[in-house]
Amino acid sequence: MQRNTNQRQAIARVMQEADRPLSPHEVLDRAQEAVPRLGIATVYRTIKSLLEQGWLARVELPGEPPRYEMAGKEHHHHFHCRVCDGVYEVEGCPGNFKNLVPAGFQMERHDVVLYGTCDVCSGNADGRTTEAGHG
Repeated sequence: MQRNTNQRQAIARVMQEADRPLSPHEVLDRAQEAVPRLGIATVYRTIKSLLEQGWLARVELPGEPPRYEMAGKEHHHHFHCRVCDGVYEVEGCPGNFKNLVPAGFQMERHDVVLYGTCDVCSGNADGRTTEAGHG
């Protein structure tokens, strides 16, 4: 049983409020606004605990360290900004990939990752701000 400390509450709040997957360091930066002395080891321990409880889900991108998002979301994919390194959710799915599977093979799941630049990094933000390292 985990104690519900200020640190744990701050980390959980950051994850609930995030509209995209976050790295542990992004979680740390945001949670330190509420708990300035929070350390990265506490973030990693809390993420591990929240994963074990099924509260968070791991987001894996090829060649990248994992990021984390709230569990239980509808099926979706991700966009990775090559400039700021932010990862954003892409709603929905482009379609049925089973027709691409070779005869006799059984597909279990699929992941689609789009790569490019986010609105801020590409200069199309129209005065808006996003959460990935822009700030």
